Amino acid sequence: MGERAAEGLVTGFVMTEKLAFTLNVNGRDFPVRVEPRRTLADTIREECKLTGTHLGCEHGVCGACTIIIDGEAVRSCLMFAVQAAGKRIRTVEGLANGNELHPLQRAFIAHHGLQCGFCTPGFLMLAVNTLEQQPDIGDEELLDVLASNLCRCTGYGNIVKAVKAARDEMRAGK
Repeated sequence: MGERAAEGLVTGFVMTEKLAFTLNVNGRDFPVRVEPRRTLADTIREECKLTGTHLGCEHGVCGACTIIIDGEAVRSCLMFAVQAAGKRIRTVEGLANGNELHPLQRAFIAHHGLQCGFCTPGFLMLAVNTLEQQPDIGDEELLDVLASNLCRCTGYGNIVKAVKAARDEMRAGK
């Protein structure tokens, strides 16, 4: 099986032929070699060894696989890894600044915004992206955004409290 660069690939490939390219995840380059049909979620977990991105429904419904690509929240189970070549990818592993947790991570702990933790990375990435893009988002709009991810354990109350607390802390510049 031959190897081709992801850039410039137009026609004439076999879906099982692996492509070599680089993914930039959390500011670090990861050379990968995967089939063009491989999802970004699987590639991040298996090739980059960053397992914080969770796979739930694998249909883009639950939001557990939400990551940020070039400043936009994306369901990584719905994207092929080759589509992310040359883009900036941010996963839950990239939220903390060294040993200092992101305000949203601290808020999830303080307000008990997680139970089993399976949905937590997706909620964190969705909320971080929303708060970074819309720092003055109102409560109702925030509820609409958070409703796009699924949680089976918490009933959302503490997740909402945590995100609101982080929003208020981030607004205050703490």
